[in-house]
Amino acid sequence: MAHLQEAISRYNKILEAPAHKDLSWVKLLHEQMEAERLSAGGRLLCPFLRPNFVTRRQYESMVKTGEALISAIERMEQIVLGSPALLGRMQLLPAEKMLATVDPGYQMSEVAARFDLHLSNGTLQVVQYNADSPSGLAWAEGLADIFYDCPPVKEFRKRYTLTRVGGKKYFLLALLKAYKQFSASKNQLRNGSNGHRNGFNGNGNGHNGNGHEGNGHNGHSKKPNIAILELRGPFTAGGPGEYELIREFFGEEGYATEIVSPEQLEYRGGVLRSGNFDIDLIYRRVSAQEFLMRFDLSHPLVQAYRDHAVCVVNSFRSEMTHKKALFGLLTDEALTGKFPAAERRAIKDHVPWTRLVAPGKTAYHERPIDLLDFINQNREKLVLKPNDDYSEQQSFIGAEMDQEAWERAVRQAQRSPYVVQEKVEPVRSVFPMVTYGHLEYREMQVDVHPQAFLGKVSGCASWLSSGAGAYSSSAGLAPTFIIDQK
Repeated sequence: MAHLQEAISRYNKILEAPAHKDLSWVKLLHEQMEAERLSAGGRLLCPFLRPNFVTRRQYESMVKTGEALISAIERMEQIVLGSPALLGRMQLLPAEKMLATVDPGYQMSEVAARFDLHLSNGTLQVVQYNADSPSGLAWAEGLADIFYDCPPVKEFRKRYTLTRVGGKKYFLLALLKAYKQFSASKNQLRNGSNGHRNGFNGNGNGHNGNGHEGNGHNGHSKKPNIAILELRGPFTAGGPGEYELIREFFGEEGYATEIVSPEQLEYRGGVLRSGNFDIDLIYRRVSAQEFLMRFDLSHPLVQAYRDHAVCVVNSFRSEMTHKKALFGLLTDEALTGKFPAAERRAIKDHVPWTRLVAPGKTAYHERPIDLLDFINQNREKLVLKPNDDYSEQQSFIGAEMDQEAWERAVRQAQRSPYVVQEKVEPVRSVFPMVTYGHLEYREMQVDVHPQAFLGKVSGCASWLSSGAGAYSSSAGLAPTFIIDQK
């Protein structure tokens, strides 16, 4: 988009103008980040001197597409839960499968989620959907607040209107709405109702309301005690993390909140506790695989979850969305043929064709194919990815390999859960940063991360890196602003 490039050029000229060229403002910017704990492992989260700008049209496209896809994902989850054959295609671990069958007691499996998008001009491609333990919303909001008032951005705002898209308040409202639905379901169980999801569907599309805590929790005036569940063992990265910012925000809003690790939990008398702190609602920042590597299904958290003694957000059903095989189901037109037209269009236009790697017949954009032959013959446009990012398996990009190495990778992919996926071209943009006290410009890969709460997109961050799979000390978060010309 020409006017977006013009805006970026204007911003760069502001950086190079005499008023900002001495870079003294950068030192103050970095001190503000340190003061606001916008760092991880001793590194500032954002080494860049420009926010990432998205146009109003691009943001509206993210919202429309993201919400249609979440609706389709939720629909597919319900189909999968009712079909052992489709559940098998997800390649869940046995314990993950068991946890997925437990109704969480609220309407949507994913209260908080995050997309990973490649956004370029008028195109939008989904790379990943993360709903097991999405992160970045508090960090992104903090960075946006600091950048909004830094000198170059203030100068830039004389010509352009910048809109911040923070998500912390929407996240809290979504938590409270899920807890309200959970409480209603729990009361029905107590009163002899079957407590099934249909029993509290009378809330309708709960995420469309304002979800304010003033509505009460099915007659309960007590605000829920919230626990943020984190793995905080001896090998955890040093320093306070994003969860500290979220805990403080919840506390400021009047909700007693503690950060707990799984080892601190105990379950007795129908109450989940950490020491003397009774827990009503858990924000789970631990993936099921991370949890199951350390604990088994007799853990107090699992017992309380099964007994509906605690509201767990995100539910363990959200683990299904972390498996890339989900995209294989979504892009299988034999399964989505009766989905609403808007959902089918969003899948077709924005989700890369995906299949679980296994011998057999399937379809590629309505054309019947033998899957393994197709993979071997179309190396240039395909990638192989582990079904679960928490595995230690590597990804393979066909265009970066010769045919012999690709065929070896295809054989390896058949021995453990892998998917084959159409390659999504990365989006790159030039960002200013300071290196050894000097301003320089570096081309970075830009992944845009819109946040969604109970199916509604609210908030956005951007992750900049030197490229897929490449380590770089310059990688980091950048605040994201919607840009409009005045």
